[in-house]
Amino acid sequence: MSKALPPPGHVRMVQSKGSRGLRLASAVAAPLNFPASQIFTNCYYFPSEFSLVATVKIQTLRQKTNEYIFSVVREGSDSLLLGLRVSENRLHFLTTSPGPGGRSRMTFKDVGLDNNRWHTVVLAVTGPYATLTVDCGLPLDKQVQSFPSHLSTRGSRFFVGSRGRWRGRFSGLLRQLVLLPGSDATPRLCPSPDPALTELSIPQVLKTTPFQPDQQGPVYTYGEETNLVTVGDRPPCSRPEQGQLWFNAQGKGLFICDGLTVSPVCAGKQRLDYVEDYQDLYTRSETLDVEVFSIPSEGLFMAAANKDSRSGSGIYRWTNASFQLYQNISTQEARSWKHFTIDNKIFLVVAANFREAGSERSVIYQWHRRRRRFVRYQTLETHTAQDWEAFRIHNHSFLVVANHRRDSNHNIHSVIYRWNPDTKLFEVNQTLLTSGAYDWEFFTVGPYHFLVVANTFDGRTTIISSTIYVWLDGSFQTFQSIQTVGATDWEPFQIDGRFFLAVANSQKIPDRGTSVYSINSTVYELNALTQTFIRFQDILTHSALDWEFFTIGDEKFLVVANSHDGGSYSLNSVVYRWQGYEGFVPVHSLPTFGCRDWEDFSTDEGSFLIYSSAKSRLSKVFKLRNY
Repeated sequence: MSKALPPPGHVRMVQSKGSRGLRLASAVAAPLNFPASQIFTNCYYFPSEFSLVATVKIQTLRQKTNEYIFSVVREGSDSLLLGLRVSENRLHFLTTSPGPGGRSRMTFKDVGLDNNRWHTVVLAVTGPYATLTVDCGLPLDKQVQSFPSHLSTRGSRFFVGSRGRWRGRFSGLLRQLVLLPGSDATPRLCPSPDPALTELSIPQVLKTTPFQPDQQGPVYTYGEETNLVTVGDRPPCSRPEQGQLWFNAQGKGLFICDGLTVSPVCAGKQRLDYVEDYQDLYTRSETLDVEVFSIPSEGLFMAAANKDSRSGSGIYRWTNASFQLYQNISTQEARSWKHFTIDNKIFLVVAANFREAGSERSVIYQWHRRRRRFVRYQTLETHTAQDWEAFRIHNHSFLVVANHRRDSNHNIHSVIYRWNPDTKLFEVNQTLLTSGAYDWEFFTVGPYHFLVVANTFDGRTTIISSTIYVWLDGSFQTFQSIQTVGATDWEPFQIDGRFFLAVANSQKIPDRGTSVYSINSTVYELNALTQTFIRFQDILTHSALDWEFFTIGDEKFLVVANSHDGGSYSLNSVVYRWQGYEGFVPVHSLPTFGCRDWEDFSTDEGSFLIYSSAKSRLSKVFKLRNY
């Protein structure tokens, strides 16, 4: 169910001086607003440290003219709690705290915003101090006379481009408006080659290159007949809904339909608050891997690689805000699934041990659009396959399989297959010698393409080398070998232009002695000078089987699958947050049982993590609560 806030009005997208912005037209019957409770879901207090980032274009203002870019107003009493207001050559930050004399106005003079040019302002507030930066220039510091340490937003509303009245409406163009809790946003924006238009969160629809020549006035008008701001479920977005606005309470952002998809207009940067138990998912049997993917016009799906051959493996669909069984596929000791597309055709490949004509086979399935089911497409010979990776290089599609062992021999070839567009089948392209291969990952750095294999066991010990390969002259060649300890997974990721690889080390089996499960897993970083991956950080793990990298807003995280410590499978798997110089630090411990794999995904209901259990039918979905 949804409701309209505010009543029908007009929003225009205007191109000016080569860039686009949004303007609330004068015919709007009510200001753009929404309840603060839809953002502050877990805590009613406005953060004491935050940044407001706005990119605006304002024509010259007359004397005694005041216009609000942003405000928070108490419902019922029309009392202003917080506001960002612009006047002739000045910017004002206004706050109100309980008690007499609680109103405060901090004025930054000679800021030159109302000169009919684009400007990006960053107002960073830390307790009683505030810093204003305009177009990445020299910061202006002020002290707030009576900034409230606990500003309650209970019973208040957020207003964009006004303070809830006709008077004081913002008449300029708004290109970005971001509320970033707990951080000074200036280092994220500056320096910049175009400081007046530096970007933190620009709606995609405003980034699009206009089809019309540079001009003043509207490029085209959104919602000429009716323009509703709706809340609740995600509304449809097609040509008839072009220009409709939607406030996503879960995503804490305002979105606009451009005729194809919804794009953010104003969005607060999310941060992870806590993790909660969301769904108990009982699968067909123990689950060794989960693969989350989307099918256009069908929705979100999850494939579970179930261990028991008798019950097969389940394909689940996200229905009514949870995963529900959609299809069952016959598999033999399934180890993992991989989703990929070729020429708009959707495929799933399973690493399994089908025995046909005296050999082991893994199977590729194709999505049948009419039957709306996955059907068998092609089989490929494999040897105790543990994993598949799909990738593209120069418009060619590839698959690589991690062959773990053949009979008792772990030192065998894993195979790279290439798609033949004529036969519409995969064919052998290259073989690479591996030792108990467990995982393949593909990644790119600039123009270079890489494959990295997790070698687990060579028949004698798990203390062996795993290899990174680089694509050169039409084939993969050795780039670097890294010593690992029972490696089961690699996770490539980037942070601020830096390239990392995290390896999950599962157990130390020496030539002689007992096995050790509590060992270090390692994060490596690509060194531009040596052109090699070097050790960045060691993290103590317990028979780690998987790493998953994910982001919430601007924050970066790794979660590890801790499976066994030598005595128990009931362990905490840990979420680590990136903290720059400190590396990854633990922030959440999640109880798991025989944890095998993690996947992150997002829906209209929010952000989630799912883990599979290799020791139980019970896998779990966790919801990431953000603020």
